[in-house]
Amino acid sequence: MKTIYIKPVVHTAVALAVAALLSACGTVGKDFVAPQGADTPAYRHGAAEPQEQAVRLPADWWTVFGDATLSQLEQRALHDSPTVRAAAQRLVQAQAQLGITRTGELPTVGVSAGVSNSRTSAETPMGVTFGHKSIKGTEYSVGANFSYELDLWGRVRRAVEAADAQALAAQDDRDGVMLMLSSQVATTYWQLRGLDADIAILNDALATRRESQQLIEARFNAGLSNELDVSRTRIERANAEADIQEAQRQRNTLEHALAVLVGASPSQAILPPAAAGVAATLPQPPAIPVGLPASLLGQRPDLAASVATLKAFNAQVGVAEGAFYPSVSLTGNFGFASETLSNLAQGNARQFSVGPLALSLPVFEGGRLRANATLAKARYDEAVANHEGRLLTALREVEDALSDVQQRKQQGDVQAQAQQAAARAVQVAQARYDRGVSTYLDVTDAQRSALAADRAAAQIRTQRLLATVAVARALGGGWQQGAPEATVAQASR
Repeated sequence: MKTIYIKPVVHTAVALAVAALLSACGTVGKDFVAPQGADTPAYRHGAAEPQEQAVRLPADWWTVFGDATLSQLEQRALHDSPTVRAAAQRLVQAQAQLGITRTGELPTVGVSAGVSNSRTSAETPMGVTFGHKSIKGTEYSVGANFSYELDLWGRVRRAVEAADAQALAAQDDRDGVMLMLSSQVATTYWQLRGLDADIAILNDALATRRESQQLIEARFNAGLSNELDVSRTRIERANAEADIQEAQRQRNTLEHALAVLVGASPSQAILPPAAAGVAATLPQPPAIPVGLPASLLGQRPDLAASVATLKAFNAQVGVAEGAFYPSVSLTGNFGFASETLSNLAQGNARQFSVGPLALSLPVFEGGRLRANATLAKARYDEAVANHEGRLLTALREVEDALSDVQQRKQQGDVQAQAQQAAARAVQVAQARYDRGVSTYLDVTDAQRSALAADRAAAQIRTQRLLATVAVARALGGGWQQGAPEATVAQASR
C-alpha cells in the first residue's frame, strides 16, 4: 500500500523536473541593450570651469534656495497633491499586472471537493444490459489538480520581463510627476515673491506720488504752480494705484494656483502677504551643479522611464516571436472518490492521472502571427525614435535653462546701471523744478523712468530665480533611480 501511494507522487515529480529542464532550453527574442547617453562632451552654456559628474543636487533640490516657506510648501505638495496620488496608483496597477504575469511561470494548483447523487434510467441500453435495472447512488470526492505550461522557448519569461519593465517605467513616471510638481511649486512660489517685490515697489511709488500731489496742490493754492501740474500729479497717483490693483490681481491668481498644487482649496489663503521689508528683497539664485551631458540619462526620471519602456517593447517582440513555436502544457490530478463518506480515505478510493503532455503547434493562422510580430517590432522601433527625441528635448531644456541663467545675470547687471541712472535723473529733475528751471513734466517723466527701471530690475531678479528652478528641473532635481518597489501585498509575503 505504501508503494501505491508514493507512485503518483513520483510520476508528478519526474514530470515537473522534466518540465523545468525543458523550460531552460532558450529564450525567444533579443536581449535588451540600453541605449547610450548623449555623446556631447559638455553643455554649450555651462560654466567655463570643468564640471564633475559626481556632483549632484540633493534629492530635496529646493533646499538649495534656503527658503523655509518654500520647503514647507514642497513637502505639503508631495504629500497632499492628488496628482502624486494618481501617479502612485498607476504604479500600483503596473505592479499588480506584473504579479499577474508572473503567475504564468508557476504551475496552477487547485483543490476540489464534492458530493453528488445520481440515478440512471432502467430503460436505456445500459439499464437493459443490467436486466432493466437503474444504477443509483451517492458519490463523495476530494482531490487536487495542477496544470503547467512548459516555457520551452522563453515566451512567458519575455512576458514577465515586459511587465517588470513596465512596472519600473511606472515607478519612474511617478518620480517624474513628483519632480514636475516640485518645480511647478517652486516656480509659482518665486513668481509670487516677485509680485510681492513689485507690489512693494509700487507702494513706495504710490507714497511718493501722494506726497508730490500734496506738495503741488499746496503750491497751486499758493499761486506758485498751475493746474496742469496738479492734473499730472493726480494722473500719476491714480496710475500707481491702478498698477497695484493689477499686480494684486496677478498675485491672487498665482496664489490660487499654488493652493491647487499643494492639494489645498483655492479659497484657503496659504501664503500671507509678505512684510514690507521682506517683500522688496529677493534672494540671489544659488549655483546648480551641472555635471556632464552623458550623465543626463541617469538623472531624469522621464528618460529612465523611456528606457524602461524600450525594454518592455523589446520583450514584447520576443513574446510575439514565441507564438511561432509549439506550446507544451502538462496537467494532472490526484484525489479520492467513494460511494460512502467513511471509505473516502481508503487506498482503493484513490484516483489520479498525469497528463496529457499536450503540444499545440500553430499551422495556419492566416498571417496573424506574422502581423503580430511585425506590429511588435514596429512598436519597438517607434519607441526607439521617441526615446531619441526625448533625449534631444532634455538636452535642449538644459541648454535653454543654462542660457537663461547666463543672460538673465548679464541683463540684471545692465539693469542695475539703468536703476542708478534713473534715480539720479529723478533727483536732477526735482532740483531743476524746485529752482524753476524746468516744468513738472520733467519730474513726471523721470519718476516714470525710475519706476519702470525698478520694476524691471525686480522682474529680472525673479526671472533669475525661475531660470535656476528650470536648470534644477532639467537636470532631474537630484533624482536617482532606486530599486523596483514592491506593493504592500508583495512586501507582506
